[in-house]
Amino acid sequence: MKLASIDIGLKRIGVAICLSSNIVTPQTAILRKNRNQAANDVNAFLKEWEIEKLIVGLPSASEDMQKRIQHFVKLLELEIPYEFQEENMSSIEAEDLIKGDIKYKRDGRVDSIAAQIILERYLTSNKQ
Repeated sequence: MKLASIDIGLKRIGVAICLSSNIVTPQTAILRKNRNQAANDVNAFLKEWEIEKLIVGLPSASEDMQKRIQHFVKLLELEIPYEFQEENMSSIEAEDLIKGDIKYKRDGRVDSIAAQIILERYLTSNKQ
């Protein structure tokens, strides 16, 4: 099953995919100008990769962000199943992973690595 995960932020949406086995690959983050544009870009991404299930990062620590993320997912009008996955600390973990990389910038790499971590957590917790 082809899976994708998204880490929804206020400025960027990190994305990662798993097309076969358990190899998760971060993709280029989606820059967020407004909700509708971001939703359209996520939908296009899901169609382009023929994703069969979406995993959405959801922070248990922030009720406000939970509501924002759930609202954003409704904007997607998904035709595929989706699940929420605990995402606490995934961005901090991602930042630690790329420390020392050439000139750390807010270019979306951290967001997509956070999405990768979220999808890896999902795969680990759903092994059969």
